[in-house]
Amino acid sequence: MSKSEEIKKAIGAHGMWKVRLRSAVDTGTSEFTVDKVKADNNCDFGKWLHGLSPDEKKTENWAKVRDLHAKFHVEAAKILENALTGKKDTAAKGLDTSSEFSKLSASLTSAMISWEKA
Repeated sequence: MSKSEEIKKAIGAHGMWKVRLRSAVDTGTSEFTVDKVKADNNCDFGKWLHGLSPDEKKTENWAKVRDLHAKFHVEAAKILENALTGKKDTAAKGLDTSSEFSKLSASLTSAMISWEKA
């Protein structure tokens, strides 16, 4: 799959995390573990991203996307942990439009789009 296709697929897949996390907040359950979500190399995009050539990993776009992607997963894991440990209000606040998760999600999407166009 081309870089452009991988990035487009990843944008959609990472957008689904808000839905998954909202469900975890509402139900207190998830098919995912906090540790699995926290690692940025468990999702398909993370596997692809970390598996790129050393030359591609030297680019500014790769470094920016990798950094934002890792932070996205850390924030998603925090929300999931709060949801699974009964801290429903804290978890729900983590999904607010002004939350760190929402800001990272928007920044990651923007960085991926810029990388795709480069």
